[in-house]
Amino acid sequence: MKKTLAAVFAVALIALLSACGGTGAASAGGKTVTVYAVDGLEDWYTARFAEFKQQTGITVQAVTAGSGEVASRVEQEKANTQADVLVTLPPFIQRVAGLLQPYTPAGGDQVPDKDPQGRYFAMMNNYLSFIRNPGATPKTWDDLLDPKLKGKVQYSTPGEAGDGTAVLLQLQHVLGDQGALDYLGKLEANNAGPSSSTGKLQPKVAKGELLVANGDVQMNLAEIAKSGGFDVFFPADAQGRRSTFALPYYAGLVTNAPHPDDAKKLLDFLFSPEVQAKTADAFGIPARADVTATGANAAKIKAALDGVEIWTPDWTAVVGRLDADVAAYRKAVGR
Repeated sequence: MKKTLAAVFAVALIALLSACGGTGAASAGGKTVTVYAVDGLEDWYTARFAEFKQQTGITVQAVTAGSGEVASRVEQEKANTQADVLVTLPPFIQRVAGLLQPYTPAGGDQVPDKDPQGRYFAMMNNYLSFIRNPGATPKTWDDLLDPKLKGKVQYSTPGEAGDGTAVLLQLQHVLGDQGALDYLGKLEANNAGPSSSTGKLQPKVAKGELLVANGDVQMNLAEIAKSGGFDVFFPADAQGRRSTFALPYYAGLVTNAPHPDDAKKLLDFLFSPEVQAKTADAFGIPARADVTATGANAAKIKAALDGVEIWTPDWTAVVGRLDADVAAYRKAVGR
């Protein structure tokens, strides 16, 4: 996304208010809940929020942007809260946890991945991945350094995008802290440039403008199902091991939310067994331990992750050192 943060949200909010008939229609027509949500689940949100309105009469206004952007917006508005619910990726949900109000949605006891203080809960599970154009055949991290890929590799920027930050964390896991910086310094020769949006890299790979980009399993499989054009893969290390880690969509109630009671109803709805079972509609994985996704989409998720080792970051530690890690990254790549 090349727009400024203020512009992104101004445009989004104007569009939403226009679609709802303006602020007058919202106040005259009944109840609304505003959700600041990381992009990647727009179609799924549209369907679920329509179901929620049918059940409760409450309209959901969804403002979507990058994971770091929606979290930053909640920080900027803490003196004049606009959002009721925040949905974003780690480590950004952890970074703004102090601006979230503890609330356990109905069924939250069945969600193993959650804040100990009850400020946020995993709503849908997801994993870091990479994508490649069918005309490219990289399989390892070293393959991405091939001079033949000059200007054809791009990843979203660590510190700005959740998936981009995940790339840095994955490389730290594979190569160590300094090894990750050294590697990204070398990769810069092939990098097409910074990007604050991971989702915008998908069409570029499909068209062949790029040959390799980062992504996540949910977003990538959903786009493949819709229009195809690329494959999902997990770069292997020097020993041939492929690994990744979970990047859940976390949801939480914003402190001083304008519509807290209705926001709680929305969270209860999103964590209900019926809605959790529909996460596979978007190629996501239910966060509730007592709900298992079935069907063709669930099978594709399982196939994509077959043979890939799953590791778990210490998100508290990640948040504690994030600023320093991002500063070191920028220095390593010369930005």
